[in-house]
Amino acid sequence: MRLDKYICDASELTRKQAKQILKSGEITLNGQVVKNAATQVKEGDQVKWLDDEITLIGPRYIMLHKPMDMICSNIDEVYPSVLNLLDIEKKAELHIAGRLDADTTGLVLITNDGQWSHRITSPKHTCQKTYRVWLETAIDQTAVNQLEQGVLLHGEKQVTKPATVRVIEDKVILLTISEGKYHQVKRMLAATGNKVTYLHREQIGSVVLDAELEEGEWRYLTQDEIASF
Repeated sequence: MRLDKYICDASELTRKQAKQILKSGEITLNGQVVKNAATQVKEGDQVKWLDDEITLIGPRYIMLHKPMDMICSNIDEVYPSVLNLLDIEKKAELHIAGRLDADTTGLVLITNDGQWSHRITSPKHTCQKTYRVWLETAIDQTAVNQLEQGVLLHGEKQVTKPATVRVIEDKVILLTISEGKYHQVKRMLAATGNKVTYLHREQIGSVVLDAELEEGEWRYLTQDEIASF
């Protein structure tokens, strides 16, 4: 990799800024000042900027507890992006693996690994997601059966895949689905004649939202959590 590209990939500097600090002699490669931007950096080489080592940012895997009134987008729109909650470099390179609506809270996974996120979001992988759902009216066994067999959403031609329902209280359920249709949970309950009043995602695959994370807090995933997908 070219030295100027290495500097950019390992920092927030632009290519122009990287060339400027190279020209000023602020960069060393294996202890030697290097000013040539085209110098190749090989595996195992040490690059320093003013005595501070700079290293490439590798794959990143993050669990975030999404608050209300934030969006799973790379840019701020009507609501601010959840990426604003991350105090890390190169946030623009990250993306959300499985979005939540602005009025939904809970588990969000963030990464810069496209293949990894594809295994979460692609319909062919049928990654399960579990939501705690608060309802306007008490759910009955007929509605539970409908959800577990599959319901026809408004505007759709095929019923949803069978879901798993666990009734916590009359108006609170845990709903596990393996699809990611637009507003799917809300539309599924609407198809049973009910209405979702609050929605919170607790789990994606085998990864469960860390109970110690308050809304707006985040942490890096463990190796086992990463490998589970």
